[in-house]
Amino acid sequence: MDEVEDKVRGVLVEVLANGMSIEEVGRDADLVEEYGLDSLQMISFLLGIEDTFDLELDYENLELDHLRSVAQFASYVRQLAPAA
Repeated sequence: MDEVEDKVRGVLVEVLANGMSIEEVGRDADLVEEYGLDSLQMISFLLGIEDTFDLELDYENLELDHLRSVAQFASYVRQLAPAA
């Protein structure tokens, strides 16, 4: 894993607040299907990502496919913040 993926996993663990550790979050696990993020958690997750990486997500171009896994979402974040 890399630093961006680790930070994404960290935000996810905070939002889920279910006792899961960062190490338990798989890089290919579906954020919605496997971790069951509901709409409020998803908003918290996306806002947490913006705060963590000090960026504004492009919500108009954000697609569900970007949220299919930690690895895919980290790739999306890297495109918005290449220095991340």
